[in-house]
Amino acid sequence: MRTRKIAAAAAGVTALLTLTACGGGAESGSAASGSTTVNWWTWSPDQAAAYTKCIPAFEKANPNIKVKITQYNVSDYFTKITSGFVAHNAPDAFQNSVTFFQSYANQHQLLAMDDLIKQSNYDLGVFAAGVDLWKFTDGKQYALPLDWAASALYYNKALVTKAGLTDKDLQNLTWNPADGGSFLSVVKRLTVDKKGVRGDQPGFDKEHVAVYGVGAMASDDNLGQTTWGSFAASTGFQLTDKPNWPGQFNYGDKRFIATMDFMRKLSDDGYAPELGQFTTGQADQIGSGSVAMVSGGSWDAASLAKLPGLKLGIAPVVKSPDGTRSLISNMNGNNIWSGTPHPQQTWKWVSYMGSKECQTTAATFNGSFFPSIAASMQALVDSSAKNGLDLSLFGEYQAKGALFPAPAYNNGAAMESKIRPQFEAFFMHQVNDEVWPALQKQTAQIISG
Repeated sequence: MRTRKIAAAAAGVTALLTLTACGGGAESGSAASGSTTVNWWTWSPDQAAAYTKCIPAFEKANPNIKVKITQYNVSDYFTKITSGFVAHNAPDAFQNSVTFFQSYANQHQLLAMDDLIKQSNYDLGVFAAGVDLWKFTDGKQYALPLDWAASALYYNKALVTKAGLTDKDLQNLTWNPADGGSFLSVVKRLTVDKKGVRGDQPGFDKEHVAVYGVGAMASDDNLGQTTWGSFAASTGFQLTDKPNWPGQFNYGDKRFIATMDFMRKLSDDGYAPELGQFTTGQADQIGSGSVAMVSGGSWDAASLAKLPGLKLGIAPVVKSPDGTRSLISNMNGNNIWSGTPHPQQTWKWVSYMGSKECQTTAATFNGSFFPSIAASMQALVDSSAKNGLDLSLFGEYQAKGALFPAPAYNNGAAMESKIRPQFEAFFMHQVNDEVWPALQKQTAQIISG
């Protein structure tokens, strides 16, 4: 999932639950033939296309159930979901971000799945992770894990070779906030000014950079999913005081503050562009040769591999000097609307989506997302390898327990809208380290409501 797009959509949604709906929603009912139509929504066009491939086998096994998949742009998606709640015509089931879990569950718009799971003997053990993330404060299960995402380092192999480095040099990068570890050494070497002087050579001109060693690491993302998150986690830093339903974000932790200082200094020293310096995305930066390496999401892999003229390398995120690698994984879920007139039929579709058969079929169709079932993830890795794209490091993240889920927390939309501008202010040198302890207190106030 692209976290920043979800965050942007979050800002205006929550209040709509108290307003009169202006239309929208989904039609759910029985066709003239007597069959039931189950409506499922997603914001991802790739996943809409992928899960459509599961429909024929499902409908063959369930001849009295038809499935209709609808995709909306993420900027409209959650508003349409919320309008459907108010108008009582929401989709029977839908892909959801953890950002909205608390508000939807508090409004009783989500169907608890515990009885359905028990009645059908559904095995939650098929999922590699993320099951507990979708348990609300009442202890009930409100979603099945649907997909997950993580980050990696993508690099231009030609620029790496030109710098006198090898693929091996980038596969086991270590980092610490004191001296930057081998990560900083590599970034300096990859950075080149307009006179051809590298960042680790005397006379490097940070004011006139031709190629940045790494893309922007300065970020307004309060989770740091594709930027500072894995760096901070490698120090032992815990993002929140509890893994799920926390009381605060631990921004006052000295390890976090040291991480943020390091990220800002990367830009100050000319090794990375400043926040907002490029108007183009990471694909354009690495494709044009203006950046040698970018930290990006797993969802970027397939598109970056297709860039013309670019020989792409993929490396895992940094690890601590003792070999610990830890990174946040955003995990989306599959919810059932509590108002669906067809809970049993909807559960059949949702539980089939949560099967090895369907997730393997969907994930290997276009490689656009990572399925939550471990066996299906391995099938995607194997399928991608045949097409020349090595996704094995993502499978290793999952297999070696390096992933931790993005936390579910109260008042997610308010959190994102109020916290992000302060991250931006720090990276623009409008505020300094004193902002972080104050921000930690503010997160506690936002969460408590």
